[in-house]
Amino acid sequence: MWRTFVTVCRLGSLSAAAAELHHTQSAVSRQIAGLERQLGVPLVERHARGVRPTPAGQVFRHHALATLNEADRAVRAAREAGDGAFDRPLAVGATPSLAAGIVPEAIRSLLKQAGSVRWSLFPGLSTQLHHRVLVGELDIAVVTDAPPGLPHDPRVERRFLGLDDMVVALPVDHPQAGRGPVHMQTLADQTWAEDNDGSAALLRQHAARAGVSARIDLTAADLPGKLALVATGHAIALIPGVLTRALRPDVTTVSLVDPPTRGIHTITPGRGPHPCTAPLLDQLATAFASVRPAHAAHRPADTDAHPAAPALRDGVTDS
Repeated sequence: MWRTFVTVCRLGSLSAAAAELHHTQSAVSRQIAGLERQLGVPLVERHARGVRPTPAGQVFRHHALATLNEADRAVRAAREAGDGAFDRPLAVGATPSLAAGIVPEAIRSLLKQAGSVRWSLFPGLSTQLHHRVLVGELDIAVVTDAPPGLPHDPRVERRFLGLDDMVVALPVDHPQAGRGPVHMQTLADQTWAEDNDGSAALLRQHAARAGVSARIDLTAADLPGKLALVATGHAIALIPGVLTRALRPDVTTVSLVDPPTRGIHTITPGRGPHPCTAPLLDQLATAFASVRPAHAAHRPADTDAHPAAPALRDGVTDS
C-alpha cells in the first residue's frame, strides 16, 4: 500500500499509477482507502486534473519514500551479499553547473584511485538534492548555498568546498572577449538572457548597485538554453565560474570586478555512508581547487578602464 500511495503522489493520477504498477484502477483506489482507514486521516484529494496529497499525505509521503528506499537498498544489499559480491552503486547528485564539470572530473579521479566502482550522476537543484540525500536516494550531493540557501539539518553532514565567483558568458566574437575583469557599467547596454527568476533578480540587484540597469530581454528554459542564446549572439549571461572549463567552444567568459559569489558544499547522510564517499569528498575538494582560477584564462592582463563599481557579495540561484 505504501508503494502504491507514493506512486499515486508522484504521478498525480490513480489510472497512471495503476498502469505503472500493473494493477487495476479499482485495486489502487482500494489500497489508498485502506491506508487512509489504517492511519485515520485522508491522504489524497481529487481535483480537476487528478489527485494530490493532502497536508497529512504530504507528510506521510516524505517518510514513506524514505522507508521504501531503505527497504529497496536492503533487498539489493542482501542479494548482492548472497551472491558473494557486495557492490552497491555510488549515487551522486549535483547542481547542473557542477554536474557539467568538477563532479565528473572528481569521479574520474576516484575511479583511477579505487578501480571499478558502479556509479550514477543525478543533476538537480540544491533543495531537491538535499531531500534525496535525506530519503536515501543519494550517497552524496554537491550543492550550493544560493537562495533559498541550505537548511541546517542535523540528519546530514555538510562540508564546505569553497566560494565560486560568477562570471559573464559572451559569444566568442563579443567586443569584451579576451578582456577583463570588467565593471558592470561596461555591460549596461547589453541584452541579457536568464533561465530563472532568482538569477534574474540577482543580476538586476548587481546592476543596480553599480548604478545601471540590466536589460533581461530573453528567457531560457534551462542553463544549456541560456548558453545557446549566448553562443548565437542574442545575449550575454551571468553563469557560475565552475562552469568555465565545460563551456561549449563558441562561448567564452569575462570576469567581473567584485563578482557575486556562492558557496559550494557537499552533503552526505549522517549514517551508513557508502565506502567511496570519503575518497570522493577528497577528489571533489581537489577538483574544485583546480577550477577556481580556470576563468583567469579568459581575462588577460589588460583590464577595463571604467571607474570602480560598488562591491557585491551575494549568493545566486542554482545552476
